[in-house]
Amino acid sequence: MSRICLFPGTFDPITLGHVDIINRALPLFDKIIVGIGINTSKSPMFSPEKRLSWIKGIYPDSSRIEGAIYEGLTVNFCKEIGAHFILRGIRYVSDFEYEKTIADANRTLDPTIETVFLTGEPKYTSVASTIVRDIIKNNGDASPFLPEAVYTSLKD
Repeated sequence: MSRICLFPGTFDPITLGHVDIINRALPLFDKIIVGIGINTSKSPMFSPEKRLSWIKGIYPDSSRIEGAIYEGLTVNFCKEIGAHFILRGIRYVSDFEYEKTIADANRTLDPTIETVFLTGEPKYTSVASTIVRDIIKNNGDASPFLPEAVYTSLKD
């Protein structure tokens, strides 16, 4: 059985903090699927298709990292793709408290799916998609927070 992991999120946009978590999780899993969740309570700045294209642009030659768009419960999508692991990044203690609540709910819904937490590198602690979106909206330079593929596409 291969170790398939889902890294769910909105990735609006995907940041260097997200990429850090993905890259450091690679030794742990055979495949990581970066799942762009459609959350009806959020109004994303970028389309799901645009966010998916960024993932493909960041990892163009990787057979172990894929992007996908999904709707509904994360545990249901895990079943659909054969993932037994959910990957989550933690920046602060408050992130852990929030993420643990979700992990507990997911475990109740499907005890065969385990959540794995990785703490972000300290240099990416302040990198949040919300802040990056604000920088972009106000015509600031978001390049220190974004992978090259994302930054380049925003300039175009």
